[in-house]
Amino acid sequence: MPQGDDVIQELTTDHREVEELFKEIDKFPPHDPERKRLADQLTIELVRHSVAEEQHLYPAVRKHLSGGDALADKEIADHSRVEELLKDLERREADDVRFDAVLARLQAEVSEHVAEEEQHLFVQLATTCEPQTLQVLGDKVRTAKKTAPTRPHPSAPSTPPANKLLAPGAGLVDRVRDYVSGRGK
Repeated sequence: MPQGDDVIQELTTDHREVEELFKEIDKFPPHDPERKRLADQLTIELVRHSVAEEQHLYPAVRKHLSGGDALADKEIADHSRVEELLKDLERREADDVRFDAVLARLQAEVSEHVAEEEQHLFVQLATTCEPQTLQVLGDKVRTAKKTAPTRPHPSAPSTPPANKLLAPGAGLVDRVRDYVSGRGK
């Protein structure tokens, strides 16, 4: 069975997709409903990505990197801030006076987090972990994204084992809600 990208390639691809979504949102004028539709798509991608990282990447960081516990804790704290912003954004329509301010804060937080991961964390993983380990992690991340929630759940657990147990159920409920509402199409 052919394998996909390793964990670094997989997550870097996700980062580029998120950056493209931010650019797409910026193409539309303030208050345009298309900004909300694209923000919903952005939320889906960010939540799936974050859940997969929390389930598989950060435990690997704790295991394989010197100072890994502190690094993983910092990354999870970044995710928590992003998830709060996503929850705030989810409650707003594009014509809401705060929509663009929340979106701008979200973009700044995500950009900083992505830069940190790509310039530091991924470099450390690439030099510390065997290619096969990175490949297995990539497979696990891809699998996790398939069942991950699509909506922010700031109070949900962000570390194993609780997040691995609860995320698929929340993901199923979110996907049903998305289907019924047409969100993310």
